[in-house]
Amino acid sequence: MQNTPSLPEVHRSIPVPNGGGFWRKLFAYAGPGYLVSVGYMDPGNWATDLAGGSKFGYTLLSVILISNLMAILLQSLCVRLGVATGKDLAQMCRAYFSPRISFCLWVLCELAIVACDLAELLGSAIALQLLFGMPLVWGVCLTALDVLVLLCLQSKGFRYVEALVIMLVSTVGICFVAEIIFSRPDPTGILWGYVPSMSILQNPDKLYIAMGILGATVMPHNLYLHSAIVQTRAWEPTPKKKWEAIKFGTIDSTLALSLALLINSAILIVAAATFHTAGHHDVAEIQDAYKLLSPLLGVGAASAIFGLALLASGQSSTLTATLAGQIVLEGFLQFRLPPWLRRLASRLLAIIPALIAIAWFGEQTTGSLLIFSQVVLSLQLSFAVVPLVMFTNDRRLMGEFVNPQWLKYLSWLVATAIGGLNLWLLWQTISGWLHLA
Repeated sequence: MQNTPSLPEVHRSIPVPNGGGFWRKLFAYAGPGYLVSVGYMDPGNWATDLAGGSKFGYTLLSVILISNLMAILLQSLCVRLGVATGKDLAQMCRAYFSPRISFCLWVLCELAIVACDLAELLGSAIALQLLFGMPLVWGVCLTALDVLVLLCLQSKGFRYVEALVIMLVSTVGICFVAEIIFSRPDPTGILWGYVPSMSILQNPDKLYIAMGILGATVMPHNLYLHSAIVQTRAWEPTPKKKWEAIKFGTIDSTLALSLALLINSAILIVAAATFHTAGHHDVAEIQDAYKLLSPLLGVGAASAIFGLALLASGQSSTLTATLAGQIVLEGFLQFRLPPWLRRLASRLLAIIPALIAIAWFGEQTTGSLLIFSQVVLSLQLSFAVVPLVMFTNDRRLMGEFVNPQWLKYLSWLVATAIGGLNLWLLWQTISGWLHLA
């Protein structure tokens, strides 16, 4: 059954050249990967990376690297699914599973989006508070304006949305290049940090933050988002052109996620070089990091640059999360509303829990809330990864675009690893509760 596409106002709206060289085609397909990449460097990542770097030094760099490699693989499967079937992951779930299972998957996905949005909204609000003294509640409400920004930009064309996000991502990258220079990290420590350590599995505190990093890096809503926005390109519906779209879409996402790896690593490296080295092992709050950076580094602008990067990160993330919410709503429920109302509904699903969390727990617990939101994301991840792997491994659905045998084994290995790590985290958490009891 042919579904109406998600984001119908921009579906297949960007032309791609039939001829031309490699770089011209790559430029035409470049964009969706960077929209997806912002989810891999959002404020939730900041909280987990800051906590991991300040408490354990460079040790958890290996978790960032492994998580990013998993992300590159999974996002490439999203490109393959969207191009081959003409449907996004949410639409495929609706078409493939029973209504009951599909509804459960939708609920779980909405929970993941709320957890993700909670982190992004809090990040933006914290940045506004640090830079301009704005109360957190006002900052959260102000982020609702991204609905208007999206409507304005999409009315001009989806390329404008991509350009804005790429500009914000570049801002984050430039800011952290400066922070790396200021903090003067240990190159040997960084290299050893990328080598996996068994202590991560043996230490419950390390494992908890590691799972937060995994949840912050490989995000469930990004799998739904990517499989939809890759279809904004108007390739010809022939096998040859579809293979071309898969090739260039995968290159686009791989390059974008490599940039996200560098930025994620930079956040943890700065935390390790600045806080862990100076003996500040409990810097989990973004506000504490902001206050300590300039005094510890001896650079007056360090804190302001940190705040600017946080604001750019939060704003880019809220833009893409709004799109993801719309895609999930349309794909699972085929719920058709005017674009402005769809985006407002998606945004309210995030703003209301964020406001309740701030009012209930207080502004001092935002760091803990950010890390907890990323662990929730990690626990939801398998419910998006397993269907994605199932669909792309199924020749009846994919035809000649089905995963080759080596990719089938590798994708199931990644899905199993994610599920196993989540079960391990649950066991560690329950054991901790029983021990305290």
